[in-house]
Amino acid sequence: MNSNYLDLLAQKYDSEEKVATEIINLEAILNLPKGTEHFVSDLHGEYQAFQHVLRNGSGNVNVKIKDLFKDDLSKKELNEFATLVYYPEEKIQLIKNNFGNEKELNQWYTDIIERMMKLISYASSKYTRSKLRKALPKQFVFIIEELLYKTDEFTNKKDYYTKIVQQTISLGQADKLIIGLAYTTQRLVVDHLHVVGDIYDRGPDPEKIMETLVNYHSVDIQWGNHDVLWIGAFAGSKVCLANIIRICARYNNLDIIEDAYGINLRPLLNLAEKYYDDNPAFRPKRHLDEKLSEQEHLQITKIHQAISMIQFKLESPIIKRRPCFDMSERLLLEKIDYDKNEITIYGKKYPLENTCFATINPEQPNQLLEEEEQVIERLLFSVQHSEKLARHMNFLMKKGSLYLKYNGNLLIHGCIPLDEKGNMEKMVIENKTYAGHDLLDIFEHYLRYAFAHPEETDDLATDMVWYLWTGEYSSLFGKREMTTFERYFIKDKETHRERKNPYYYLREDEDICRKILTEFDLSPDQGHIINGHTPVKEINGENPIKANGKMIVIDGGFSKAYQSTTGIAGYTLLYNSYGMQLVAHKHFNSKEDVLCNGTDVLSVKRLVDKELERKKVSETNVGEELLQEISILNSLREYRYMK
Repeated sequence: MNSNYLDLLAQKYDSEEKVATEIINLEAILNLPKGTEHFVSDLHGEYQAFQHVLRNGSGNVNVKIKDLFKDDLSKKELNEFATLVYYPEEKIQLIKNNFGNEKELNQWYTDIIERMMKLISYASSKYTRSKLRKALPKQFVFIIEELLYKTDEFTNKKDYYTKIVQQTISLGQADKLIIGLAYTTQRLVVDHLHVVGDIYDRGPDPEKIMETLVNYHSVDIQWGNHDVLWIGAFAGSKVCLANIIRICARYNNLDIIEDAYGINLRPLLNLAEKYYDDNPAFRPKRHLDEKLSEQEHLQITKIHQAISMIQFKLESPIIKRRPCFDMSERLLLEKIDYDKNEITIYGKKYPLENTCFATINPEQPNQLLEEEEQVIERLLFSVQHSEKLARHMNFLMKKGSLYLKYNGNLLIHGCIPLDEKGNMEKMVIENKTYAGHDLLDIFEHYLRYAFAHPEETDDLATDMVWYLWTGEYSSLFGKREMTTFERYFIKDKETHRERKNPYYYLREDEDICRKILTEFDLSPDQGHIINGHTPVKEINGENPIKANGKMIVIDGGFSKAYQSTTGIAGYTLLYNSYGMQLVAHKHFNSKEDVLCNGTDVLSVKRLVDKELERKKVSETNVGEELLQEISILNSLREYRYMK
């Protein structure tokens, strides 16, 4: 190895003993059981439901509690304790209100601290002490470690341990200690989190999900089509920005734009008030807890129309300057007969309804009004200068990718574009043909370039980000066309149909899945494809486990907008050293319901794959990294200390 590098490394390991100790440590870690991976997908801004799934580790916390205490606690007590671990601050307050005197409360504290210590010990049993220490609340490390590793066989230190707990309670630190232990438990039951796309859009709180992920101990993200819209907007794509605002208006979530990210929509509202009226096709979807006035409802309807027309106009120049996108049929504003109020699509005429063409010049239908140009420019400036959005988008780029190969599995949000025969579909970009993982790699290259050069707004890279949202060969979209225009203006629902890529029926075929795994240099025998994007309609009998277990689809409907068609509220996946388990979730009512009634939202676990031998760290991505570190340390040992 490079001697300069080894000399630099020797400053940290300045003795043979230190090198040997670290090699011993790493070699030992390789023989620990692999940590638990937690897979979630299609969160769509549903922060409360996501928080609950994260806090209970898709039931992992509850399983460990039952394993430990099923013989000592009643079902009600088990649920109470589980809820305490999920929501410690709120649950402690509720419990404290029920105690009549201080003596009873102090006894409860004593019992719960002891119970928490047993749970921490059990949850950390496959981790090193060093890793556990990093997970503990810093202010209580001494107390926890003393209680956790107590040796009481000769009773010499019994009073010592009792005094630690008593003093913790008497000094008013018991609440904080229990809260810290609860969050440590949550962290220990999940070693690594995978978010398989679509954090944004539809639901009300994607920015809160992002804040949670930014602070999570170990996470990666496979971008979804909705995430890429937000990345594209921040990277300078006006058409991506228009799509974001349109979707927020449609789902009555403009608060995300204005309040969460501080983007001023007043210029857009002024434009909307000037040119648009009420329109049933553009009224926002109502929330059950909605408290909008009629005036606010009308304002959103007008904004929805204004930004939609800007979006349709902005799409046209991209389609024209990028023939490789093969989207000329989507130049819809040019296919309208404005006198007859009808459109010709694929050779067939359709009458238009609920139109809002006040800003369109029939002679140049794709041309933005000067006012529209000014509005979208001001919006783009605000987006690119939002400090909070910048932090979230930079995190998405740092932790994200279009696909991920992790521990032998392929994680992808959308699809691998296939033709009807199961071959990788080809796309020609800049006179070069791409397919399979090469196509996804070039998509990611352009997306990263666009993000790194936000000043270039009409270049191929920025246009390609929009293509990822809506293009036929996009691995994120997975359909032949996006029929947004038709859904607004054409009554005939046949025009609303979006034809899916053959991938979505071919993924039922084990041979196809094995072919895809091979394409990505993964073992077709051991690997799985973990997929999001398309809600699994369990209500109709659809199985999320496909192709003899090779394909696992985990979008079961976190988004409330999907739950009426899926029949459930999402799937999550757990992969520990024993194998994989798919967890189905019921509808999440509220945190208050869990706190007061002890109800949970977990349903059955389905066994996906049973490991014949327990998988160790040495067989994982982390293991590969540790083996490289060991190799480097052995080189250092030979270079410095074995001469």
